[in-house]
Amino acid sequence: MKWFRTIGIGLALFLAGNRASAATLQVQILPKMAGQDLQPASFRYHTSAGETFSVTRASYLVSDFELQRVDGSWLTLSNSVAWLDLGQNRNTFRLENVPPGDFTTIRFLVGLNTNLNQANPAKFPPGHALNPDLDGLYWGWQGGYVFMALEGLWRNPAGELDGWAYHLARDTNAVHVSLAAPLDITNETQLDLDFDVSAALNAPCPLSFATDGTSTHSRDGDPIAAALVKNLATAFRVRKVTALNDAEIAIADPRPLYLPKKFTPWRFQISATFPMPDLPRDNPLTVERVTLGNKLFFDRRLSINNRQSCADCHEPDNGFTDGRRTARGAEGKLGPRNTMPLFNLAWKSEFFWDGRAQSLRQQVLQPMQNPLEMHENLTNLVTRLAHAHDNYPALFKAAFGSTEITAEKIALALENYLLTLTSFDSKFDRVLAGREKFTPQEQRGFELFSTEYDPRRGQFGADCFHCHGGPLFQSQSFANNGLDSTFSDPGRERVTGKSSDLGKFAVPSLRNVALTAPYMHDGRFQTLDEVVEHYCTGVKRSATLDPNLARHPDGGVPLSAEDKADLVAFLKTLTDERYLQEFSHPQ
Repeated sequence: MKWFRTIGIGLALFLAGNRASAATLQVQILPKMAGQDLQPASFRYHTSAGETFSVTRASYLVSDFELQRVDGSWLTLSNSVAWLDLGQNRNTFRLENVPPGDFTTIRFLVGLNTNLNQANPAKFPPGHALNPDLDGLYWGWQGGYVFMALEGLWRNPAGELDGWAYHLARDTNAVHVSLAAPLDITNETQLDLDFDVSAALNAPCPLSFATDGTSTHSRDGDPIAAALVKNLATAFRVRKVTALNDAEIAIADPRPLYLPKKFTPWRFQISATFPMPDLPRDNPLTVERVTLGNKLFFDRRLSINNRQSCADCHEPDNGFTDGRRTARGAEGKLGPRNTMPLFNLAWKSEFFWDGRAQSLRQQVLQPMQNPLEMHENLTNLVTRLAHAHDNYPALFKAAFGSTEITAEKIALALENYLLTLTSFDSKFDRVLAGREKFTPQEQRGFELFSTEYDPRRGQFGADCFHCHGGPLFQSQSFANNGLDSTFSDPGRERVTGKSSDLGKFAVPSLRNVALTAPYMHDGRFQTLDEVVEHYCTGVKRSATLDPNLARHPDGGVPLSAEDKADLVAFLKTLTDERYLQEFSHPQ
């Protein structure tokens, strides 16, 4: 990881020093609906068949940009790829080192060429459009990327809410877009484009949810995929071209905080199949900080009455959970939510069930101060540790170059330790590496897990991979998974203030899931069998239900008793015994 970071920063500085002889094309692509700004989760839109629908997700990849010169020749911008996403307000990207000149046309792919699509997703660095932990578009164990994911809800002929999910993938479905765009690129130029989602659904090949279906995964001969390919070719339009005079390009290069002159880099180990994590550059992993963070994690003096450590709620033997329906604090008070497990946190960017913390260093201080949890004042905590009859001052000096203890340094040390809790050596991983084999039951469970439920096309899987796909078995998203039709806990809405986030909670990883009962944000299910049964018979409809669940029959995906047992058998292969042994006690 240190090699990658050094090369990455060096390359950025090299480019910064050579921009005088090259220009930059900044491209903005805004999602539209019939020429108007697309309003997420709004039921104001209609298909050509008159069906009312909303759009909750519009996420896609564009690549292979080329510019046509006035003499008719083409300039290829190598390695040009970008990810756009409605929910993330991600609509702008930069094409760097463009030779200055006059151009008449821009063309690109919606999707990826074969080489990029079939490349190893684990090789792409953090922040790269094809890092699967960033874009959430890698097609799991099917291989390749989803080029475009359009999802939402619609009102069926009975007036009920159903879900729709159109996922365009496969090499043959990359869409070529060519647009006339007079560009005089001398220094920095901005090109504004519109992506009209209504055109993607309606012209020249109109799609009807009732007639054509509510889902596609781009299998050969899929008529919805074929229609999307034709429609997308005409769904992009040039809005305007703007010259940005002498615009400066800022390079984010955060400096390490309190890094002592002497330190020992921590060897961060991950699976070869995992995407590269975006480790904090201002808090590099060091043995000294991890050691301090480990000691703090197991220290009950972090609570108001010296009775509760972080590890008391996040017990290593229970997959870093506590086995309770909802968390219990140092003074015996019960919180409203289930304790989340702690592993592979290096691949998360928002923490807690509602995502209210943007980093681990923010997250770790909140339970300490929460009246329902550890209920300690940070000033008191700092004083207590400074006067403790052990080696805290020496540990802080080794980790941060000074014996001074502060709440910020406590948070940085805990962040360092938590980032090292990686889990990647389950039976599933060993099967993937060819070192073990699934039983027939586990194999069938994996096949069910990785296959959508789509009777129209003869697919009868459990449809788990949409939310829990890829090697991490999680996504960075928040979802309403149909636990309730009305909500006493608003979930993500409390953080964002958006009604479209009502009842949504973080999608957890399924790794070590056999160890982390009870399940869901409120711990309502005691067993994996109950969880699977919920997705078969218990899904409740509401205005924010995830579209991939809403498009299924009432109650959920109808699985047989054998299917359910096979699925649970597969989920148990995700337990990582090495992870439990390595982190089962203070280091």
